[in-house]
Formats: sequence, structure tokens, C-alpha cells
Amino acid sequence: MNFSSMRRLALKAAAACAVASLFALPATASDAVLRVSAIPDEAPTELQRKFAPLGKYLEAQTGMKVVFTPVSDYAAVVESLATRKIDLAWLGGFTFVQAKIRTNGTAIPIAQREEDAKFTSKFITADPAIKSLADLKGKTFAFGAPSSTSGSLMPRFFLQQAGLNPEKDFKNVAFSGAHDATVAFVAAGKAEAGVLNASVWDKLVESKKVDTDKVRVFATTPPYFDYNWTVRGDLDPALVKKLTDAFLKLDPANPEHKEILALQRAAKFIPTKKENYDGIEKAAHAAGLLK
Repeated sequence: MNFSSMRRLALKAAAACAVASLFALPATASDAVLRVSAIPDEAPTELQRKFAPLGKYLEAQTGMKVVFTPVSDYAAVVESLATRKIDLAWLGGFTFVQAKIRTNGTAIPIAQREEDAKFTSKFITADPAIKSLADLKGKTFAFGAPSSTSGSLMPRFFLQQAGLNPEKDFKNVAFSGAHDATVAFVAAGKAEAGVLNASVWDKLVESKKVDTDKVRVFATTPPYFDYNWTVRGDLDPALVKKLTDAFLKLDPANPEHKEILALQRAAKFIPTKKENYDGIEKAAHAAGLLK
């Protein structure tokens, strides 16, 4: 091996060590980077688009560079929080419960949208014969991702309360992986019915990305707590306060803030707490998703 090759290898090793040390250190307000991610409940490009102005706002509020990294699945967000590879994450209610358990109760929910205190899911179909949940018997059905609160867990819980067991009563159960994908499944006839969160449904209708003459809502769940922004428990408390205050200060009367809130589909952000998600944890136990 010549000197040039050895030098390249040494530089690569040094770079790898630098990256490893970055992930090993707890973030503080003086750190260079605040690492952020989100559950992949929509297409990665859409998640990036929604986060871009919020990321710039958080940079201004914290004095840190903010980097958003999309992940492949819900479990990856939970694991990244637990292993300190990310500092802040957009989680669904069930994903927060999983993160709380995985981090031995240290993950901290700091803010939720006002809408998340009374969130709902929409059951949709393109089949004229389906008019109620009872009509789903013998039909093909699409949930979102298995760990999705609004695309799987809570709809399943309410189906069970209505006397329906998806695995026994439906002809086939599929998991689309994301809310917008569920609409595509139903529109394309891959599933006779499906369920997704109300926020994504409303966004798709407003942007005319779904033909409501073909695909329609036939049932809506009762309300429940859902999404929140969560930080890992060993984050610098001063930084946690800065982040919390940043979300709570977003004001729709401010044009810059209005754009951020619109992309987050939030009227405003409000404080939240771990106890808000106790009902979701009970529903997950009832559905056999937690032991």
C-alpha cells in the first residue's frame, strides 16, 4: 500500500471517529447540530417540505444548526431516540408510548398541536355498498403502518369496540405504510376500504389529490390524543426549554409563523405531558401490541 492510499484510509478513519463522537455526545445549546426526525407517515419528500421552514425557525430560536433526517420506518425513530442518534422527533401517540418504554420512561413530550388533543381517523371507501363499519365484513381493508396511532392502533381499537376483528372478519388486511398510500390503495381498488388520519385526509382533499366523487369518508372515530414533538430525556434542560418555548411561541398572526403552522396543519402548539397518552397505551395493550 502506497503513502497516498494510507493517507486516504487515515482520513476516512478520522472522519468516522468524528461522526461517532458527534452521536455519542448529548446535545446542548452550544452544539453544532440539533438532529431531528419524524415518523414516516407520509412520503419522505413531503416530510422534508413540511419541515423546512420549521427547521429554519428552530435554528433561529436555538442558535444551532438543525438537520432533518427521514427514516425508513416507525421503529427507526424510536430506536434513534433511545440510542441518542436524534434529539427531537415528531411522533404519533403510539410511537411516543413505544419510545417511553424503550427509553425507560425518559423520553419527554414537549408540545402538541391543539388539534392533537382531539384527533380522529377517517374510514374511507370507493365501494357504494359500504355505508357503515358493519359493512366491512368480508371486505379487503388497508391500515397505514402497523405502529401508526391514527392509521392502525386507534382505528383497530374502535373496530374492536364495534364488534369487528379485522383478521377474522375482513377478507384481507393490508398495511400501506403511510396515510397517503392508504388513499392510493383504496382509489386504485387494492383495498375496498381503509383508514387514515383526519389531517392527511383533509390535506389531500384541499389539494385535490383525491377524487372525492370516487373515494369518500363513511365513518369517523371518536377523538383521542395523538401526535407530539418529543425530546430524548438526557437533552440539556436549557435546550429543552428553548425548544418548548419555540413551539409555544408560534403565532398565526405572524406571517412567518403562519406558514410554519399551515405546513404542520396546526392552529397553534400547546403543552403536553406523558399522561395524555395513557389511553393509547391501554388501547395498545388491549390490541395485543404491547406486553
